[in-house]
Amino acid sequence: MEKRGGFATKIGILMATVGSAVGLGNIWRFPYETGRNGGAAFLLVYLLSIFIIGFPVVMAEFVIGRKAKANPVGAFKKLAPNTKWHWVGYMGVLAGLLILGYYSVVAGWTMEYIFKALSLELENKSAADYKSMFETFTSNPILPIIWTVLVMIISHLIVKKGIKGGIEKASKIMMPILFLLMLILAVHSILLPGSMKGIEFFFNPDFSKLTAESVLTALGHAFFSLSLGMGCLITYASYFKSDIDLPKTAAQVTIIDTLVSVTAGVIIFPAVFAFNMQPEAGPGLVYMVLPNVFQQMSGSFIWSTMFYILLFLAALTSLISLHEVVTAYIHERYSISRSNSSRIVTALVLFLGVFCSLSFGLMKNATLFSMNFFEWLEYLTASVLLPLGGMLISIFVAWYLDKKIVFDELSNDGKIKVKGFKIYIFILRYVAPLCIFAVFVTSLVK
Repeated sequence: MEKRGGFATKIGILMATVGSAVGLGNIWRFPYETGRNGGAAFLLVYLLSIFIIGFPVVMAEFVIGRKAKANPVGAFKKLAPNTKWHWVGYMGVLAGLLILGYYSVVAGWTMEYIFKALSLELENKSAADYKSMFETFTSNPILPIIWTVLVMIISHLIVKKGIKGGIEKASKIMMPILFLLMLILAVHSILLPGSMKGIEFFFNPDFSKLTAESVLTALGHAFFSLSLGMGCLITYASYFKSDIDLPKTAAQVTIIDTLVSVTAGVIIFPAVFAFNMQPEAGPGLVYMVLPNVFQQMSGSFIWSTMFYILLFLAALTSLISLHEVVTAYIHERYSISRSNSSRIVTALVLFLGVFCSLSFGLMKNATLFSMNFFEWLEYLTASVLLPLGGMLISIFVAWYLDKKIVFDELSNDGKIKVKGFKIYIFILRYVAPLCIFAVFVTSLVK
């Protein structure tokens, strides 16, 4: 079998791992969830959830990955031989594959909208026109699939080149561009006349708008925005060198991921309020509301193009990390070359992607319990596999794994000072599993 690769630089590790965490959830889902759940109060609960629960679980996945130096399934087999714990790894690999199935389709939509923006198709249209445009495109039986194929070819070409020459190199180029685009768009939104109403909505909490359901939604989104429970962070950590400071890297990833979500809110809410749009527009906010906002700005095609390029980069970095999870498993489990493993994963994803894409057109009436194929994949992963995986990872590190192993990994065998280790274990043992379980049960009931 080929020699196992690894990240070459600390900045490469940070950019790739942040790229794994940052995705459409930060820029697409977070703003509409915040809009639907009252704004600033939701943001506050989200921030508390990120640092009290998300950050400890990030470190837990890092500990598993670097200690085992293997894919998610192999990691649990190494650390818990002759037990059933490896099924947690299988859940992560399965979740990664299924998420790729529908995520690749949504990533394809962003590519379509880049070209719509560049060709001025988003200019001089009504709100009804944007809605019709989006629905007509997504229900097309061919075009969205072509974009999905193109997205997956790009992802495949990066992953097949390995960690250092593919994922690390691409991340070091894409992530700085993503950050720069976000900064430019955020400054532009803040400078719009009337933008302060959006800033107030986003940063001035009104706790009367906060419900028990919105608290659990914030907690769930905090968990998902860090890409926990899907094997990405375990897989990436397996390529870390032994001198990497795990708590520091986990903190950096958590902070940058959170800043991206907050910056997305700063981009969207001032602009939405400046032009009297509705912040609670839901999932269609990015494709049906924002084009209407952009067209009212001076130089609209520039801002809309920049935004959809930003959205595409966020989607691609997540696609790469999910692709690597499944590729690494096939590569190491079956001793198939990385190139061929990547081809297998790409083929499986395209198979799922075709059905996901057709769920908005030819197969839209093929439903089970009122959900089409796309919605079923999203439900199964977001509401079942990810929270269950995250909860079991917390329990594994806090209850099963020898505490000396955990401490040695976090302290680099005593070379780094680790503060609050007992508090960390307490959170992993009790707080994180209970909170994740609450989200899990609520999602199932809904």
